[in-house]
Amino acid sequence: MKRHRSLLAVATTLVMALAVSAHDTWLVPRVPTVQPGVDTSLVLTSGMSFPKIDTSINPDRVDVARCRLNESSEELGERKSLTHALSLGVKFKDSGIATCWAELKPRQLELTPSQVEEYFKEIDATPAVRQAWGVMTGPKRWREVYVKHAKTFIAAGSKKDNSWSEPVGMSLEIVPESDPTSLRASDDLVVRVVKDGRPFKDFRVGIVFEGNKDISFQTTDDNGRAKFRLERAGKYLLRATDLRQSTKPDLEWESDFTTLTIQTLPASGIRTRKLKN
Repeated sequence: MKRHRSLLAVATTLVMALAVSAHDTWLVPRVPTVQPGVDTSLVLTSGMSFPKIDTSINPDRVDVARCRLNESSEELGERKSLTHALSLGVKFKDSGIATCWAELKPRQLELTPSQVEEYFKEIDATPAVRQAWGVMTGPKRWREVYVKHAKTFIAAGSKKDNSWSEPVGMSLEIVPESDPTSLRASDDLVVRVVKDGRPFKDFRVGIVFEGNKDISFQTTDDNGRAKFRLERAGKYLLRATDLRQSTKPDLEWESDFTTLTIQTLPASGIRTRKLKN
């Protein structure tokens, strides 16, 4: 019995460590453009190296999974568990730029002090959060409930609309201020962060290019805006974490994780070289 408890404790610690190091959860379309009336899907996954499909999401963990096109939104269809991801089916009836998002149900974790320090590095924790943790008196525990939010875009047909520029209603959300399906390498991307429907100022937002572990952070201004230079063509992940102290019993912290994925085209005037057979 003693050995069993010891092994269980080790396994629990490992799960907690993985929860911290693989905390990014993102949503990406199978294809960035699709014609109305054609079946397509999105992939929801978690991992340490965007955009590698790494850890599958249990369908029961999904609280919300929707796409908004023009003025209407609908639930994503078939939810199919894959080896390393959850596939969410969709078929668009009209043309436009679809905003698709998923939100997971709250989950609790507990961390050791060494795991907390790694966590702070991953999310670029604010000085206020670090100080709050530093002055805590014993028994010093880290019990946290977190919620994950993920968003992306799909161009349906050739019609354009501006619905992508409006929040979908997540409690923590990154909203682009230019067409997310027409961005090119060397463009500047301005986003605004919205928390509970209001601009979130003095908030850290990170961006990472596909296959790159180096994250570049910016701080939002008074209007919740931050600007990033998209240096290369390819896939980008924007990510942010709102970590705050909790007032709930038996809980020290609460957090919201949010991500946004986009794909940029080659810069204007650059021709892609055709490979010879």
